[in-house]
Amino acid sequence: MTKTSSAALQRLLEVSCLLAPSEPVDLSHLATALETHYGLRGQLKRLPSEKGVTLRLTAETGEFLVKMAPIDEPEPVTSLQVAVMRHLEDRAPNVPVQRLQVARDGNDSVFISPDGGRRRILTVYKFVRGVLWEQVLADTGQIIQVGETLGSLNRALAHFDHPAAGRDLVYDIHHFAEWAPLVEQVPVSHHRSLALRVFGLFADSVQPRLGDLEQQVIHGDFAPNNVVVDPEGANFTKAILDFGDAVRTAAIFDPANTMAHLVGGTHDHPWESAVTFGDGYMRSRPVNAAEVQLLPPAALARLTMLALIRYWKAERSPDQHGELMSEAEYYWANLEKALRVPCDEVTELLHRAIAVRN
Repeated sequence: MTKTSSAALQRLLEVSCLLAPSEPVDLSHLATALETHYGLRGQLKRLPSEKGVTLRLTAETGEFLVKMAPIDEPEPVTSLQVAVMRHLEDRAPNVPVQRLQVARDGNDSVFISPDGGRRRILTVYKFVRGVLWEQVLADTGQIIQVGETLGSLNRALAHFDHPAAGRDLVYDIHHFAEWAPLVEQVPVSHHRSLALRVFGLFADSVQPRLGDLEQQVIHGDFAPNNVVVDPEGANFTKAILDFGDAVRTAAIFDPANTMAHLVGGTHDHPWESAVTFGDGYMRSRPVNAAEVQLLPPAALARLTMLALIRYWKAERSPDQHGELMSEAEYYWANLEKALRVPCDEVTELLHRAIAVRN
């Protein structure tokens, strides 16, 4: 790959705030800030997070999720995810989204200066108890429900905008072509071949259409680990979490992202769950026929991204190398199964689902 293409990817990683080292946190200082600004006192436990600082607070009044923005994240980017959640709570209260905990001064976030340093944005959310979608073997009806939920979410965001929504985000499928340099880090030639096939599919089908696709602000990471569910309840979807990757991009990239996580999860047909989810999504948020055919290659692009990013992360976190390589193998296996089915066949399955419903 050229130095230019590598530089483009490096810039995306930088503006997405993924290059800052893991940050130490003074829990006593944070506890003081929480009591001062939110009137909350309790036990803090740090949780794993890709960027910034995330903690679980167990207080007498309940449980909360506490987030301190990355030190290198611009304030408008941090405020974007809060603005999305506030918009949804105010305009679409029936969409099950994790709720914000308002500070004493009535604001959704506050500024703090840990250790007297650069000011950071602190936001507190109500903690949602339950199991994650990824921990449940969901049936067809439940998968359709989750798809309908994302469709309702995107309908509610159709007219939402924010000054930071147009930012460049490395995980946006729009930028998939700029991930090509990561293929060089893949040690297995067969896996590299799989990735290159997807880059070719994307270049032939999605890339020429990027400027024509319907745009809006989307969740950006509607993955099974960001959805809390109630397996026994009539309403399967309990809460949507983590709007940190919200971005204005092609609307179809939101369902495509979720479909990428579902491909390969069933024995009968590798795309069965993904198509079921897509059907559910389009029940709430219709997609025009010309864009439906782009869902499969966009999902394949996202699945390739899920595999490739593990090598970049493993280089930065050697202590997690084994776990990350195991995850990469899982995504490569699913990608191989997915590529056995032509994209035209998957598109036909999606159109058939729409036709049966209508």
